[in-house]
Amino acid sequence: MLVLVAPGQGAQTPGFLTPWLDLPGAAARLAAWSDAIGLDLAHYGTQADADAIRDTAVAQPLLVAAGLLSAGALGDVTPGAVAGHSVGEITAAAFAGVLDDTAALRLVRKRGLAMAEAAAITRTGMSALLGGDPATTVPHLEKLGLTAANVNGAGQIVAAGTLEQLAALEEDKPEGVRKVIALKVAGAFHTRHMAPAVDALAKAAEELAPADPKLTYVSNKDGKAVATGDEVVARLVGQVANPVRWDLCMETFKELGVTALLEVCPGGTLTGLAKRALPGVKTLALKTPDDLDAARELIAEHSA
Repeated sequence: MLVLVAPGQGAQTPGFLTPWLDLPGAAARLAAWSDAIGLDLAHYGTQADADAIRDTAVAQPLLVAAGLLSAGALGDVTPGAVAGHSVGEITAAAFAGVLDDTAALRLVRKRGLAMAEAAAITRTGMSALLGGDPATTVPHLEKLGLTAANVNGAGQIVAAGTLEQLAALEEDKPEGVRKVIALKVAGAFHTRHMAPAVDALAKAAEELAPADPKLTYVSNKDGKAVATGDEVVARLVGQVANPVRWDLCMETFKELGVTALLEVCPGGTLTGLAKRALPGVKTLALKTPDDLDAARELIAEHSA
């Protein structure tokens, strides 16, 4: 059984879309999406520097476009399940047929703009913790006023909060945590600091006409499979200000009997977590079109 997954913000690198635009029809698809959302995706995916694509309002639609473009290059794929990390959940919603590609990109464009605006209200950020036990780490973060915004499994937790709270964390690490690494992000995503973005996204969601998932859609709110399109969209809205529980998604993958995990472009992050948390599960990250043949072989061996 194959699960198709989409990465979240931070996976993008300068020029990462360049080789994909050489594929037949890829440039035209990207141009149509760019027109639909008022953002030059080809420019940001091929020419913009790291600072430009770190901008939340740019990074989020760019990641969803990359996921859809790379998955489209695979041809006809019917995975046993789909899931996405953070903004990757919108990509997964398109994979599952809940939203069409254009609707997904319009939604993520509004999401990125709303989250960038919310991040500008208070100086906040995120830091990755290396080492430690979640049972000890999470209460310690809460004591400092921080949120465990990403509980990724495989021993990885990302804390989020104000810059002052994160500075206090540097001086007062949870037991067992070896290192605290500040992440290059614009704000405390998946925390109460994003509440204004939830309101904006809820209004945007009113314009959608979601279909029920055609595939098993695993939500990173709690790792549960979601059966209706309305519930998927409700979770996409609320997820902006609530923690990502990728650890629970991977537990669900185990329960479903997943034998292979394929991560769409710009892949690498989620396959890395799977290698540590899902021993015996074959993994492959779609980084460039050179990976497509290997991906198709994996699909042929493990598709439901």
